[in-house]
Amino acid sequence: MQTLRASSEPKSLFWEGEDLVDPVGGFRRWTPDGREHPGRLPASPACDRAVRSPSGRWTVLYAERGTQALLLDGERIVRELSRGDNLPEDYDHAVALGALPDGREVLVNCPEEYDVLQIEDVATGERLTTGERTAPDLFPSRLSVSPDGHKLLMAGWVWHPFGIAHVYDLAAAFVDATALDRDGDLLGPAALYAEVGSACWLDADRIAVSGTGEGPGDEEAPTLQDGQLGVWSCRDGRWLHRSAGAGGWGTLVACGGNLVASLTRRPRLIDATTGGVLREWPEIRVRHRDGAYGVTHIPTPVAAPHPDGTRLALALEKGIAVLDLPQT
Repeated sequence: MQTLRASSEPKSLFWEGEDLVDPVGGFRRWTPDGREHPGRLPASPACDRAVRSPSGRWTVLYAERGTQALLLDGERIVRELSRGDNLPEDYDHAVALGALPDGREVLVNCPEEYDVLQIEDVATGERLTTGERTAPDLFPSRLSVSPDGHKLLMAGWVWHPFGIAHVYDLAAAFVDATALDRDGDLLGPAALYAEVGSACWLDADRIAVSGTGEGPGDEEAPTLQDGQLGVWSCRDGRWLHRSAGAGGWGTLVACGGNLVASLTRRPRLIDATTGGVLREWPEIRVRHRDGAYGVTHIPTPVAAPHPDGTRLALALEKGIAVLDLPQT
């Protein structure tokens, strides 16, 4: 493990080669020698998180519990973004950048109504979801486009409150945008008994999903149960694996193959197919986040897996921990 000192807690982290970059912090960076280099832009006081497109060209800085957001091309501000203003202080901002199969990069968010997802070509601003819509009366959050650009994962909540996850077919949404107003054709309520705490893509087909609460629940049931970690196949329309854990799963971060980082007070590296802990770092303390909502806000941990799967960078209060990941 390597520890990098930081002048302030990083609010975003992305790998650029062997450097780590914090766009929210004005694009300051840390080089492999551990030195922090000031950014060329001022830090963004209105934003505290960021997402980046697969090519690295586009970045959105946003307020996790606010309406403000900025779209950047490189380090140049292109325009301001926003989201529907229904309870923005109580749940995480819904915004994602991804790439379609033809290479076009897209922005996904809820620019007008809090519960209506829209998709646009980020380079041209052309809206790809057109026509009349039916607001589904749920709160989208934690959006991510699948690695192959065919699907959209949403891990938000409905008014109980209760965490949910849906997966949408993007090709279907571009033909009929109301496909985004349904429960999700590729993953929806019929597959879930537990409240969803976190979800992430393992690959173009499989999703790791965690259930909150204490397990084990009904282990014979066909649905994800309280306290379980499941691997869902969109192609097969079923759970490939479900396993119980202890102490909750927190925020899940895909680390390549079957591996996920479980950020729950301390980082743990988990085999998502078995629920087994491959490694943990009890000396590192991270925030515990389950779910996308909460009146008392605990910011989502900031993590950046290296593209080659060998390291995971975690933002700390006074620096960055770069964890070496075992290769399986």
